Amino acid sequence: MLLIDAKNISFSYKNKEVLKDVNFQLYQGDVLSLVGQNGCGKTTLLKILLGIYKAKGSIEILAKDIKKYSPKELAKQISYVPQTHQIPFDYTVFDVVLMGRLAHIGLFSNYSNKDKDLAIRCIEKVGITHLKNEIYSQISGGERQLAFIARALVQESKIIFMDEPVTGLDYGNQLKLLKFLKELCQEGYTFVKTTHYPDHALYASNKVMMLKNGKVFDVGDINTKLTTHAIKELYDVDVEIISRENGYKYCIPTL
Repeated sequence: MLLIDAKNISFSYKNKEVLKDVNFQLYQGDVLSLVGQNGCGKTTLLKILLGIYKAKGSIEILAKDIKKYSPKELAKQISYVPQTHQIPFDYTVFDVVLMGRLAHIGLFSNYSNKDKDLAIRCIEKVGITHLKNEIYSQISGGERQLAFIARALVQESKIIFMDEPVTGLDYGNQLKLLKFLKELCQEGYTFVKTTHYPDHALYASNKVMMLKNGKVFDVGDINTKLTTHAIKELYDVDVEIISRENGYKYCIPTL
């Protein structure tokens, strides 16, 4: 099923062009990694697809023009896990996760028992049950990232955007998170994530979009597109891509 169809997306900050003629399609079950140097437009593209920034071109979400969605309607289709997130008040982790239900309840409505049960299940799913009653602002950055992922699941949108999802996570939790994303795809979720790590893209994604100077350098199947040549073009480094018998691939620098 085609979920997102983006055509000729262009965007400028004042007089600086950030993105130009970006085209891509996203299908159910995809994990699309956006890769490229800092400032190439990865986060900007996410915010355009979320309706936060208005860009030239056309975007259809489930065959409907993004401009025809209200913010609340769009939140039922797409959830967002930002790279950094600060909560100004002393909410518990449970409270923060439960906020993912706001797209489904009325302005002055209370959370139902069903909402609360779903929040608990999602907290369990990401492995932070022991933090449920902790103050969100007092836990580590990596733990806050996991809480926000739980909140995205509570939102029950099947498309999840993630900006540098491994930010703040130690190495073990980085790999657990990437494995978790692959498992969620089997449940019908679809992901668009930015990453600085080709290894992570190779491990967790089936598609890649490479951005260079605001333009699409290449896009498509990750096994054929994210090559040593492409990595050299994006980052000006020489690497070798090693393939294991289990299908896992990783990059090592060549001297």
